[in-house]
Amino acid sequence: MDTCALLPGVKAAARESGRLILSMYNSGDYKAAHKGDDSPVTSADLAAHEYLTRALRQLENIPVLSEEGGDIPLAERHAWPRYWLVDPLDGTQEFIAGSGDFSTMIALIENGRPVLGVVYGPVHDLLYYAVRGQGAYKEANGEVTQIHARHYRKPVTSLCITISRRQNVDWVRSRLTDKLDYQLVPLGSSSLKSCLVAEGEADLYMRIGPTGEWDTGATQCIVEEAGGRILDLGLERLSYNERDSLINPNFITLGDENLPWQEILRGGA
Repeated sequence: MDTCALLPGVKAAARESGRLILSMYNSGDYKAAHKGDDSPVTSADLAAHEYLTRALRQLENIPVLSEEGGDIPLAERHAWPRYWLVDPLDGTQEFIAGSGDFSTMIALIENGRPVLGVVYGPVHDLLYYAVRGQGAYKEANGEVTQIHARHYRKPVTSLCITISRRQNVDWVRSRLTDKLDYQLVPLGSSSLKSCLVAEGEADLYMRIGPTGEWDTGATQCIVEEAGGRILDLGLERLSYNERDSLINPNFITLGDENLPWQEILRGGA
């Protein structure tokens, strides 16, 4: 099916997944546990995973690679020219903590590249989406607006940086040149931090620590269509479905790729 034609169904699936998650979040009627890597998982994660697996296959019957079902060997995955890449509940710790900073993420990967991305934050009914070559958009308060990453025409003196609520602020500052001023904005969900960069509300999101390919697939499409980039700390583009491990390298989401990032990131990337 044409990728653009899939978008309405994917947006609807993201909203329904968000409705399921929000119902459990508001009622407190969920169970929490830890996976083998000690990361948290809840019955909301699993319910959203089961729903999205069914819903996305109804839209296009191709493989679904989800955080809650990511133990598929590369030998099998490598034969997939096109597949769904899903994080049913991005920000599980924030869900448990009650901060509201969590989302559902859905990407369509084609030949190792995200070609469609949808991110839905159910608490604020906030939807970001993009299809490759068609721009990036935000739906909020019943309005749809095209979004663009922030680009500078003059030398910068300060930058706005989104960080994790659980990130050591002093450590973040130690990675940045002291020649600029910084406004640090803490958020929970990795996807929502990247989307702030995509809509020009922040300049940089630096993620140090383990994430999976499902944590960046949808936002990579959105950020790139908004004019930004998601890169590893060597300033190289992230790859998908090319390695045995589905764990991402440390990465940054940036708005204006023409800024001197090798100088801004202390000691280079």
